[in-house]
Amino acid sequence: MANLLTGNLQPIPILVYHQIDQAPPKGSPFRSLYVAPAAFARQMMLLKWLGYTGLSMTGLQPYLSGERTGKVVGITFDDGYLNNLKHALPVLMRYGFSSTCYAVSNLIGQTNVWDEGIGIAQTALMNKSQIHQWLENGQEIGSHTSNHVNMSEINDETCHLEITHGKTDLEAAVMAPVEHFCYPYGRYEPKHCDMVRTQGFKTATTTQRSRCHNGTHMFEIPRIPIVRSTTLPQFWLKFASSYEDRRK
Repeated sequence: MANLLTGNLQPIPILVYHQIDQAPPKGSPFRSLYVAPAAFARQMMLLKWLGYTGLSMTGLQPYLSGERTGKVVGITFDDGYLNNLKHALPVLMRYGFSSTCYAVSNLIGQTNVWDEGIGIAQTALMNKSQIHQWLENGQEIGSHTSNHVNMSEINDETCHLEITHGKTDLEAAVMAPVEHFCYPYGRYEPKHCDMVRTQGFKTATTTQRSRCHNGTHMFEIPRIPIVRSTTLPQFWLKFASSYEDRRK
């Protein structure tokens, strides 16, 4: 961790989900970001059947640093939707998996208001009590800034405040450390990596597509998108082969 680079000798897949729920009608914006509960359950069952352990970013850290080896998969959820608690948590608990859900600190208990302008349906986000339930059942909360901002479109002072309050406000709300960060929209610059690091975060995830390879920067970690149309064979290809590595 001292040199900010991962040390895993084998590629580590880190999955990213958004909503675990039935998709809205055809033609709805970003319909692909919904994964049906039954599909999610099948995916987690396949991981377990193949001998993989699903881990949060904290659980994954010894593997990223090279201190441990094994069949592991990172599981992350962006935005903090209530349907993650309702539909994903029981499945994760069934298989003994942990995960990290990146919450938007200033919108806890509200909806995905950042999506209103592009016509995406408003969906409930977890409130404080529900986040506590998520944590009490072995899952983790990470930060997705204070207001789900596009960091490439705001000035440095505002970025700093979004990163800082995204951490401290969440920690105050959930009374637990918040050590992992996710760039909203996947938008960031090298200076933002430094801002995240100086606030005490241990990792930051992106929307760059790939498994995590040896030498990956801890604050530019790629992930594997799992979407509504991902079939079970495609799911296997995504985490167990170089399929996603070719899509960097």
